[in-house]
Amino acid sequence: MPSENPGRTPVRVLRRAVSVFGRGRVAFVRGWTHPRLKWPKRLAAGAAVLLVVPVLTAGVSLRLQYAGDPAPGTRTRERDAVWLGHAWVDGRNGEAQLAELVQRMRGTGIRDLYVHAGPLEHDGGLPAARYPKARWLVEAVRRELPGVRVQAWLGDVLSTEGKTGLDLGERATRERVVRSARQVLDAGFAGVHFDLEPLHSGDRDYLSLLDDVHAVTRAHRAPLSVAAHQIDPLPSLHSVAGFVAGHPKWWSQSYFGAVARRVDQIAVMSYDTAMPMESLYGGYVAQQTRLALEATPRGTDLLMGLPAFHTDDIGHHESAETVAAAVRGARLGLSREDARRERFGVALYVDFAATPGDWAAYRRGWGAPKSD
Repeated sequence: MPSENPGRTPVRVLRRAVSVFGRGRVAFVRGWTHPRLKWPKRLAAGAAVLLVVPVLTAGVSLRLQYAGDPAPGTRTRERDAVWLGHAWVDGRNGEAQLAELVQRMRGTGIRDLYVHAGPLEHDGGLPAARYPKARWLVEAVRRELPGVRVQAWLGDVLSTEGKTGLDLGERATRERVVRSARQVLDAGFAGVHFDLEPLHSGDRDYLSLLDDVHAVTRAHRAPLSVAAHQIDPLPSLHSVAGFVAGHPKWWSQSYFGAVARRVDQIAVMSYDTAMPMESLYGGYVAQQTRLALEATPRGTDLLMGLPAFHTDDIGHHESAETVAAAVRGARLGLSREDARRERFGVALYVDFAATPGDWAAYRRGWGAPKSD
């Protein structure tokens, strides 16, 4: 657990705030009770209080979510996955890279490889020229890693927030996506994995697409899996985010469940959270794990994403969003909600950015046998 300055923890700050309120004075902003303070300044000070208190409360809540110890046995169920880049099917990776991948994966619980075979065209089509080495990869994995499945990762930018992109509202587009799914299965892939973004909560066209594609994958006895947005940490937060920023980042829990009921496997993209501290990020993953477990049918595999990439921007702080914190958060959420859930795992994103340290953190925190 990361160390923190004991004099500046969210808990201490909140306790100080509560004690001040208890004396009948609001002292978050110096001078609040000054008799000559003008109304504009009072309003500004009040607004600051209204902003600070919820943030502090949320921070304390997430920090508490990260406290405690995971339950014994909350280890890999051998249903884990890793996202693999396009180099595996366009000819850039060969036998040497395959040997390295096999070495990393042996002794872990990874069962699925989501290999980028797209992107889809904006009309839903998929040129076969985008994955010329697919057959080589499928046969090599079958030979070197028996039991591991190679799924075709199909993605594209949706037109939900811009003028261009794939439009799921067009029936002809959805039909071409279905044909693309059938196409990759005929090419030898063992399953279909969708990552279509930004996908707004409540999108009925997406649900219709999943119904149609699932009919195809069932006929091929292949899994259908999806990369899923995070779940509202607060009720209707996606609606507020959509109104304010035009980008409703989260899905409602009910919509998450509607998606999960239509697939065999759902992987939460539990990263890019903007959390500034490892303990807060781990608590957020624990919360997301609990919410996802509540919504996911027991017959659907639920996977929590691990941030095995190292960009550093406003949405992702490398020092906070670590594989170790995500694994521990997932274990804590699983422990509290359904420690015996078998159809549960984690998924590393992404192979070409993952470091030896990321793989070691996965193995150390999650990849051991179930018996601790």
